[in-house]
Amino acid sequence: MASSTLAFTRDIYVNRRKALMKSMGKGRILLLGNEYVGMNYKDNAYPFRQDSTFLYYIGIDQPGLMAIIDADKGRTYLFGNELTIDDIIWTGKVPSLRELADASGLERVKSRVDIIKYIDADVHYLPPYRDDHVVLLSKLTGKKNRKIDKQISNKLIRAVYKQREIKSPLELEQMNIASTLSHKMHLAVMKAAKAGMKEHDLVSIAAQAAWSDNVSFAYPPILTINGQVLHNHEYGNELKEGDMILYDGGCEAPSHYAGDITRTFPVAKSFSTQQKSIYDIVHAAYDQAVKLSQPGTNNIDVHMGASKVIASGLKDIGIMKGDVDEAVEAGAHTMFFPHGLGHVIGLDVHDMENLGEDNIGYSKSVKRRQEFGFRSLRLGKALKEGFCITIEPGIYFIPDLIEKRRKEKKHKDFINYSELNKWKNLGGIRLEDDYVITSAGAQKLGIDIPTSSSEIEAYRAEGLS
Repeated sequence: MASSTLAFTRDIYVNRRKALMKSMGKGRILLLGNEYVGMNYKDNAYPFRQDSTFLYYIGIDQPGLMAIIDADKGRTYLFGNELTIDDIIWTGKVPSLRELADASGLERVKSRVDIIKYIDADVHYLPPYRDDHVVLLSKLTGKKNRKIDKQISNKLIRAVYKQREIKSPLELEQMNIASTLSHKMHLAVMKAAKAGMKEHDLVSIAAQAAWSDNVSFAYPPILTINGQVLHNHEYGNELKEGDMILYDGGCEAPSHYAGDITRTFPVAKSFSTQQKSIYDIVHAAYDQAVKLSQPGTNNIDVHMGASKVIASGLKDIGIMKGDVDEAVEAGAHTMFFPHGLGHVIGLDVHDMENLGEDNIGYSKSVKRRQEFGFRSLRLGKALKEGFCITIEPGIYFIPDLIEKRRKEKKHKDFINYSELNKWKNLGGIRLEDDYVITSAGAQKLGIDIPTSSSEIEAYRAEGLS
């Protein structure tokens, strides 16, 4: 079973629900908890992970639950089934639903089958992201599966993200815990890497570091000597002198708040001359993004500022050419920086994206650009105090993409393809930390770990000595 301990006090959950009811004004809100999901048969399940919105408002980290928040009556109903002795012999004794409900300040506890009595045609629900939620919503509402997505409540989506996007001081404590655990995990990996090891050896070290603090990964680790592969999840390559390791990994705190950190470092004690020159450009873009991340600034503008640092740095070493502003506006730099600068982070590593990326990351005045390299920017709207975000610029040399654009003669006024040929096998470099936006700007979460190329080289030399 998952934890029976709530992450916060009773009053916090009560006040969150009151704020949601006030925002909605009237009506009933249906929140679906998650169930166990079988790997290859029912009783061999993946580790349970509660729905994050359910956690935020209800707080109970157990499977098999649903809730109705009734804004008309000002009360919340918890629906579930008490464990039987047949369950308890497998799970051990856990608090009753009434005990859990009392801890969260829930007014009513009902049998799971009774929820149908509280569902009406106007019930509000959020976009389902699991097939079993679609099937359950169909049974509860009487709507056909294909119509479930058409009946989601946009009013509820807006109310939830406006409440969840600003992190409270207590949430920031949890974010600091998650980022600190993630930074510690990165230190263990960065220190241990040696030529002759396999990538999976480092994944094992990361897992050991996480479990030594009794936490798990916030998402499947990206750990590879092929940093140009943005989301690598295979770990069979052997580490060799001259390789770089890109490790993108985070821990999930016991409260389920997530960390998301990336470091790129050499297998050897030092970066090669080429590797160091690219790393330092990424680091300069990172520093610029941190500087630009101020309340009221559109994150698309922060992204563009970091992109210009990347284009300028690549121009200085001969890979790009021409006017930097024109090159970035034309998207020439996206061959090397094809993803977004960052995203919101919180109870989900990509916080609330199940509510719709455009709902969370954009606004009426800031629309997502659809061109390559811009459409994957998950956060473009104005930053606010209390936002938790990642800042993660990178430079990648992706042979297939380079060859495609070379054949198309794309951006030939901004790309020096003859010079690029000398760099095409370098791989990829990304640098990422978690930040909270404050009145004074972006404040890093977690602890300080090596970030600049010189700091990383010093730490690697220590680990290899």
